[in-house]
Amino acid sequence: MLDKPTVEELSAVFKALGHPTRLKIVEILGSTGPVCVCELVGQIGCDQTTISKHLAVLKSTGVVTSRKEGLNVYYELRLGCAYDFIKCLERYSGRNSPGLTCESCRQGSSGS
Repeated sequence: MLDKPTVEELSAVFKALGHPTRLKIVEILGSTGPVCVCELVGQIGCDQTTISKHLAVLKSTGVVTSRKEGLNVYYELRLGCAYDFIKCLERYSGRNSPGLTCESCRQGSSGS
């Protein structure tokens, strides 16, 4: 059983993932690897300030990490399982097929 601090930490991660722009950021980082903010601006279509605010939320919960190279800051997915989870839910959503198509979900994997 999860203890209260763990539940609170997990809740913060789910809350961070609970915004469409942040989900898109995680998807991009999970599929491409490290990306600078300017590249995310081009791919997502939001201004740099908005992207930076979303990245700050993801970084504060440990979903992403960053490193500075010269004038650019590159962000990288720290929790690869977040990308896997999003892809699993995408398949489950029925958009691509009805029902459970994620192998882990079909097998009843609960991680315990």
